[in-house]
Amino acid sequence: MALGPRLELRQGQALVMTPQLQQAIKLLQLSNLELQAYVEQELERNPLLERVEGDGAGPDDGSEPFEGGEEVTAAAERLDLASDSVVEKARDALDADGDSTFTNDSGYDAGDPGNALSSNFMPGRGGDPRFENDGSFEQTPSEVKNLREHVQDHWCLMPANAADRMIGQALIDALDEAGYVTEPLSEIAARLGVDVDDVEAVLLDLQTIEPSGLFARSLRECLALQLRERDRLDPAMQALLDNLELLAKRDISGLMRICGVDQEDIADMVREIRALNPKPGLLFGGEPVQTLIPDVYVRRSADGNWLVELNSETLPRVLVNSRYYARVSRDNKANGADKQAKSYLSDCLNSANWLVKSLDQRAQTILKVASEIIRQQDGFLRHGVAHLKPLNLRAVAEAIEMHESTVSRVTSNKTMATPRGIFEMKYFFTASIAATDGGEAFSAESIRHRIKALIDGEDPDDVLSDDKIVEILAGKGVDIARRTVAKYREAMNIPSSVERRRLKRAGLLKVG
Repeated sequence: MALGPRLELRQGQALVMTPQLQQAIKLLQLSNLELQAYVEQELERNPLLERVEGDGAGPDDGSEPFEGGEEVTAAAERLDLASDSVVEKARDALDADGDSTFTNDSGYDAGDPGNALSSNFMPGRGGDPRFENDGSFEQTPSEVKNLREHVQDHWCLMPANAADRMIGQALIDALDEAGYVTEPLSEIAARLGVDVDDVEAVLLDLQTIEPSGLFARSLRECLALQLRERDRLDPAMQALLDNLELLAKRDISGLMRICGVDQEDIADMVREIRALNPKPGLLFGGEPVQTLIPDVYVRRSADGNWLVELNSETLPRVLVNSRYYARVSRDNKANGADKQAKSYLSDCLNSANWLVKSLDQRAQTILKVASEIIRQQDGFLRHGVAHLKPLNLRAVAEAIEMHESTVSRVTSNKTMATPRGIFEMKYFFTASIAATDGGEAFSAESIRHRIKALIDGEDPDDVLSDDKIVEILAGKGVDIARRTVAKYREAMNIPSSVERRRLKRAGLLKVG
């Protein structure tokens, strides 16, 4: 049979990831900060998108009860917009129902920043909240100084000539946020054209600035400066500082031999070192601390069940400005706009509609997944980590009839505020440990908690070995191997039983 080219028409089905669908999937796994940044970019790019200001109150809130008596509450603002076939297909792909408008009202009253700002406004004072009350100077809060400003103020009051001032400024510029001089003195001296001895002399003056420990070149020097101020830098303490690596290895016998002291003295010296500040520069702050804002709130209702609510602060509210679209369309038609302008306006409308729908789907999907997690982990919320159940993505996906990959994306980079603290959603998914009687399995996280509780409560003269911990857990119905106990113990940075016995007797490890 001869081979040759030929034309052949075949028909088949295939799932194609459109750009819009890829965008919607990407939104699912974005954190709240990443989502805010993404929406800001879309608002700048698309003239038909508009941010919803104020409370954006919509119709009555809806509640969706789930099995067990718990409720999921969420408020949604609705606005009918044009839809297309691509959007309808994407709804099924994302396992969520979408609406044409997205809002972050969830029944949770987070307040209105706009109203808060307007309430602080005072005529003639530019709305500055510092001028509240009587506006006197005493009522004005002082500005918190950073590390360099604090050091500069003290350096200006210290006597020094022009050359020393120049050297001091270079040393101040070399400070990192922890208060250490990060640049070698030899390089500073070479750059300024002075002797290293002159730089060291100025450094000694700067090291007298409070708090003690500033301008150190190493951890050893930082601790020594603080101990010298307390008049506790004797030869034995200096020997201990010179061998901090042995302390890190918990080599107590080696430290006793080098320092020439007994075990009790070593314990006292270690306690003194622990009371010091290894990073004194951080007392003055640094970069602004980013507050962790949870994506979901879980609270107890009046009837004792759990209410799961989306955090309105993490959900950007946007809508499509249909009036602007209608006006521009009329102007284009009246002015005989070209095909390119009409195509651009149509693309903007489709993109805006898709973003609004995707945001709404994202919110609904997060709420649905979080509600199922809380239903599964009711014991954890009521009784603590010891009652955390083993859970995997497949169990949640099957319960809410979604794909496992969708649940994985939803739980990535998301946090949940519960009465027991703020946790990543991934925290609630743990491996299972079988029960000895074949009953309900235990979660790996609850077993780690039990192991730590046993070790924290052990007596220094009766330290629990890994085999003994296995025996105790087996008595409580936990079927676990010794190597698993050792793995969990090492993951929590807990020393072996032999090392714990030595450290607890020396007073270097907390008992109980």
